[in-house]
Amino acid sequence: MPGLSLTELTLSQFRSHERTRLALDGRPVAVFGANGAGKTNLLEAVSLMSPGRGLRRAGAEDLARAPGQLGWKVGAVLAGPVAVHEIETWAEPGGTRQVRLDGKAAAQVALARIARILWLVPSMDRLWIEGAEGRRRFLDRIALSFEPGHAEAALAYEKAMRERNRLLKDEVRDPHWFGALEAQMAEAGAVLGANRRAALARLDAAQAEAETAFPAAALALAGPEGADPEDPESLAGALAAGRGRDMAAGRTLAGPHRADLEAVFTAKGVAARHCSTGEQKALLIALILANARALAQDFGAPPLLLLDEVAAHLDAGRRAALFDEICALGAQAWMTGTGAELFSDLGGRAQYLEVAETGGTSRIERRDSP
Repeated sequence: MPGLSLTELTLSQFRSHERTRLALDGRPVAVFGANGAGKTNLLEAVSLMSPGRGLRRAGAEDLARAPGQLGWKVGAVLAGPVAVHEIETWAEPGGTRQVRLDGKAAAQVALARIARILWLVPSMDRLWIEGAEGRRRFLDRIALSFEPGHAEAALAYEKAMRERNRLLKDEVRDPHWFGALEAQMAEAGAVLGANRRAALARLDAAQAEAETAFPAAALALAGPEGADPEDPESLAGALAAGRGRDMAAGRTLAGPHRADLEAVFTAKGVAARHCSTGEQKALLIALILANARALAQDFGAPPLLLLDEVAAHLDAGRRAALFDEICALGAQAWMTGTGAELFSDLGGRAQYLEVAETGGTSRIERRDSP
């Protein structure tokens, strides 16, 4: 099925790219070159076609090309199954990130309604063995891919929680003030809980229906303790009951911001955190592919996929299987690797870009084959 694809991409003063302009089609994009050449910078630019801080979670000020500090800009033409959109995002020196959609100023959340983008980067390889924050962020990106309003609920929850934490640190004891903030947190938190559980249900269904070379994961959402995560009254009650404990700690100790994503390697019955490094990577790829399949089914088009250095960590058989699944899905997947040989199994099914760096500036050459 036809998916989302970038047909044009322009980078100006972005990271190592002084001026890069690409014309593309809907096929996967294989990007290869030496470490430090600017491959990941290219994927990061694409990731900014969605809300948030991109795949590196960088601030706007960190994206500008050094040492010029002239500000930066990324532009793209996004072709979808229904419409074509022009997207521009940029930041002036010292300014915040701005977005223009089809020639009009727009909020970042508007991007989630037209550009569904999933990514897998090397920093996520430790997802199952590090803290819960990274797993919540991973789950929230999945939930956002299905429900664009998830970002607004998260912002509302965080804003109310910051105010409540300020009251706790200042040892303010006004029950009406606490009650008002806790009601806001409970309403937004219930939306977060419902979206997260709905996203997990979609992933479970997508895994069950697919024939894939990658392992399935049984997923569960843990917490918050003492409350129904989808019931505003239950959440508000738990927050009210915990005021004394929270005041002693100076922060909110219960709520959806404390939830955790749990995963079990289904075939082995082993928790993901106890699996080998290769198995953990395979589980991550399986979840990204399941997310993409579910989006293709729900919305009629697969998302853009950004897979940084994914090929290098797979054996030849599983690498070929990944390429086959991406092409069968019809997704424009952007994949990076140090060597062209990593993409040989793609053949004519992909477009190839070689990235090199000279004097701190990236340059890109199109290749007909790997």
